[in-house]
Amino acid sequence: MSAERERLNVVLCWHMHQPYYKGPEQSDYHLPWVYLHGIKDYSDMAAHLEYNPDARAVVNFAPVLLEQIDDYAGQTRDWLEKGTLIRDPLLAALAGPGLPLDLESRTELISACLRANERHLIKRHKPFERLAELARRMLEDDQYVSYLNDQFLADLLIWYHLAWIGECLRVHDIRVRSLQAKGHGYSVADRRALVELISEVLGGIAERYRKLAKSGRVELSVTPYAHPIMPLLVEMDSAKEALPKVEMPQLADYPGGEARARWHIRKGIEVFESHFGFRPNGCWPSEGAVSEPTLKLLEEEGFRWAATGQQVLHNSLCAAGKGDQLPDNWVHSAYRIHDGSVNLFFRDDGLSDLIGFTYGDWHADDAVGDLIGHLENIADSCRGNPSALVSIIMDGENAWEYYPSNGSYFLATLYERLAAHPRLRMTTFSDYLSEHRDASPRLSSLVAGSWVYGTFSTWIGDKDKNRAWEMLADAKRAYDRVITAGSFTQDELAELERQLAICEGSDWFWWFGDYNPGDTVSDFEKLFRRQLAHLYELLGEAEPDYLSQVFASGSGDPALGGVMKKSD
Repeated sequence: MSAERERLNVVLCWHMHQPYYKGPEQSDYHLPWVYLHGIKDYSDMAAHLEYNPDARAVVNFAPVLLEQIDDYAGQTRDWLEKGTLIRDPLLAALAGPGLPLDLESRTELISACLRANERHLIKRHKPFERLAELARRMLEDDQYVSYLNDQFLADLLIWYHLAWIGECLRVHDIRVRSLQAKGHGYSVADRRALVELISEVLGGIAERYRKLAKSGRVELSVTPYAHPIMPLLVEMDSAKEALPKVEMPQLADYPGGEARARWHIRKGIEVFESHFGFRPNGCWPSEGAVSEPTLKLLEEEGFRWAATGQQVLHNSLCAAGKGDQLPDNWVHSAYRIHDGSVNLFFRDDGLSDLIGFTYGDWHADDAVGDLIGHLENIADSCRGNPSALVSIIMDGENAWEYYPSNGSYFLATLYERLAAHPRLRMTTFSDYLSEHRDASPRLSSLVAGSWVYGTFSTWIGDKDKNRAWEMLADAKRAYDRVITAGSFTQDELAELERQLAICEGSDWFWWFGDYNPGDTVSDFEKLFRRQLAHLYELLGEAEPDYLSQVFASGSGDPALGGVMKKSD
């Protein structure tokens, strides 16, 4: 067997996603994470692949993220060209030229500029650290905020955004280096220059990834439109396949769920094609949530592959009676279900979690060396099996603020050493399938689940999550009734469908639950109720009284603020 075929196939799959943060209609963005991750992570992740021509990766985009990036790029461009107001309070304050005058708005602005990783984003920059220390002292008593002048706010805004700039821009962009070197006393012109940079970066993200895909260095894949948990839409009792005793909402099923799941798939493909100019081969279903019916939907819509978590495969093998005799390297293979044509890849949870939760505190060389050591051990155990494949699948944005320099040293070293390794072969899921036709073994059945614990417990089963499902189902029944009886124009129907889709997104349910941080739960709970209320408004229906009442709260302190979860 040739040396090339002896190399272990390795796929790095980065999932890019942010929830829909914008309020109903033309209201403001409630949280700034789309554009901040845009200038930090989506930009940096493209740059590392651009700088390493021998590297390969899969990059998955959620369509609602692509649309929000576009919206920010358009808003900043309109502000620069026409002076049109930016509908994000934080970014609008940076743009100026004026700053909020009332005490409440100034307090909120200062608080917003402290929402950053203390070690790697704030303390890394001494001027920002000093500003943050003073800001915290002033916030101890609101009356002190009135003593902070506009120059303080301008400097704090500049440094907050400089801290969120990606490392590749920080090193190579003269504008960033000049602003950092100035240190303090920033002018209106400095603020405009930073907005120009932000607009430029956001406006170029999709095109950079399109070029990487066209060159064959990256495979781009997609998630259903608004990031819904499709198995729960299609068949809510699928939650019981992995957790038979899960506490369920007081509803038999989500009304018309299969049609809604298919709508999300088709709309996701439409948005993807409009950004990248081609149809994707693969799908990372929202949160890796899969079931036999949803895989069938993906197959019918033309997808060649999908991916999920390792525990889903374990549960499925155990259900087939193979739990005591798992095949060697059982997770390092693609599978197909019954006679289906969709190839299903499974995340190596251990290796993926090392990157997400452990290596951030290690020296980059040691971390990459450790990961490659694990891969070499897998290659040893897979010797003679040219179709063996390791799938490292993880969040492509939230991990890096827990690394020095936004993970730049780690990622550069990782790509360089993997690409040059004589026994490891970086590839993509589609390239792998092109070279290993009909190699995927068959599973007799699939136990529905997600990448998180192999279950849907992150989105259903908790009293607050269940209540949210009941509220969503109420809105869907109203939607069905009004749509059937009403006469809407095509534009009105499109707006209604999209608003319903936003309400069906998974992120609301992710954050509901007392184990999550109180402030974050409150942010998502308020916005969820607002989105539901707006759906009723578009339908011409009176909203239920309960939408004026808080139904979820949190008091937890999960690892990494709850934005990522370990699989164990």
